[in-house]
Amino acid sequence: MNDPFARLNGFSPYALSVLRIVTGLLFIAHGTQKFFDLPPRTNPAPQLLSLFGIGGLLELVGGALIILGLFTRPVAFLLSGQMAVAYFMFHAPKSVYPSVNGGEPAILFCFVFLYLCFAGPGLWSVDATRTRSRGWF
Repeated sequence: MNDPFARLNGFSPYALSVLRIVTGLLFIAHGTQKFFDLPPRTNPAPQLLSLFGIGGLLELVGGALIILGLFTRPVAFLLSGQMAVAYFMFHAPKSVYPSVNGGEPAILFCFVFLYLCFAGPGLWSVDATRTRSRGWF
């Protein structure tokens, strides 16, 4: 059988890189908001060693590493866990329904990061460059 979309298969590694970069950009914005008030926040800045401060640090550093595609798999695994914890600690107690409890972004980030953990960073990444230079790719 002919798959009319079979030609798109060759673009998968590039699409994976775009997914990783855009996800990292959206994720890092939560960290910059917590620490640099960019975009402006309505809540006060978190203490660095508080739960929100550690979360913001993970968002800032983890988001930057995801954008670069550096240590993508372990960082994505860690961030996936962070988003699962965020959902169950802060969103799920409000309501069973994610559309009501505001947890849709946390769920989506959780599963995109989990996917990146298994799929890898894509071609446009520091990880791919490091692997090619060692002759493993």
